[in-house]
Amino acid sequence: MNNRLTASLGIDAPIVLGPFGGMSSVDLAALVSNAGGLGSFGLYGYDSARIAETYAALRAATDRPFALNLWVPIGDEVAPGVDFTASLAAAAPLYAELGLDLPTAPPERFLVGFDEQFEAVLDAAPAIVSFVFGMPDAAAVAELHARDIRVIGTATTVAEARSIAAAGADVIVATGAEAGGHRVSFLAPAEESLVGTFALLPQVVDAVDVPVIAAGGIADRRGVAAALALGADGVQVGTAFLRTSQSAASAAHREALHRVADDGTILTRAVTGRLARGIPNRLIRLVEEAGTTLPFPAQAWVLQPVRAEALRRGWGDLQSLWSGQSAPLARWDDAAEVFTELAAGLRA
Repeated sequence: MNNRLTASLGIDAPIVLGPFGGMSSVDLAALVSNAGGLGSFGLYGYDSARIAETYAALRAATDRPFALNLWVPIGDEVAPGVDFTASLAAAAPLYAELGLDLPTAPPERFLVGFDEQFEAVLDAAPAIVSFVFGMPDAAAVAELHARDIRVIGTATTVAEARSIAAAGADVIVATGAEAGGHRVSFLAPAEESLVGTFALLPQVVDAVDVPVIAAGGIADRRGVAAALALGADGVQVGTAFLRTSQSAASAAHREALHRVADDGTILTRAVTGRLARGIPNRLIRLVEEAGTTLPFPAQAWVLQPVRAEALRRGWGDLQSLWSGQSAPLARWDDAAEVFTELAAGLRA
């Protein structure tokens, strides 16, 4: 299916892999790009050296376009000087259960700075760069365009879509509240920006003049056909790909995605301090009951050793099990089968 989105991004099929911040896979991104869609790789937490290594690995795996994804600071981030006492005390039983020592002091910084990441992406010069939590300033967008890099922004409301278009984005992802992982709102609190995909999508299409990608709640050919009927130029899919063997999700995470129909998903700030959709488990329940959640990214730092050790042991009840509401519709263990299923919706 050729349209203005495929023409803009240089791809064959308007199917985009969701960029998993902290959970991306070179194999999965390359598979989607090689199939004719747009593979994406989330660079959350990556320093410049790791970004260069990741770009090289992706370039070695595919000669097709792919997107590198960055989180834009929105001003709610806290510095390491925040008081961790109550949050660490609430997490102490989990540290003890896993045989871990409590951190004695916070790091000098929680995350790699955006400017360092942006410069590394400029040096790599991928075909496409996508952003969540807003857009960089006009000078940064102009610098990307000067290097012939296409720019994708992500909106959770119509106001955000207009803002992203005004900032110079070439493409906008309209992501509804059904989507898994973090809610990437930036103009209003995430709790006030929970518009469903199929209410948000046609409003964004009517509000902007650039191609629009629908995201959230799409896992099979029916969702693709519905998105196109409402004016989308393409779709972005995360959860259906996340549960495949090519993803970086743990075995426990993929198994949990099989059970979403039983457990459902919830929105919580318990894991990182920012609102995100995932499968409820013991980690979320304990943190929410304690009522000691810190702002982002301090909360993520408090729980990172617990999550990392749980990942090493295969304990899904103490991992972050991000998932969209469409997980029960995702029935394929191979990413190539997911792509084939989604492509059938383009023909429909």
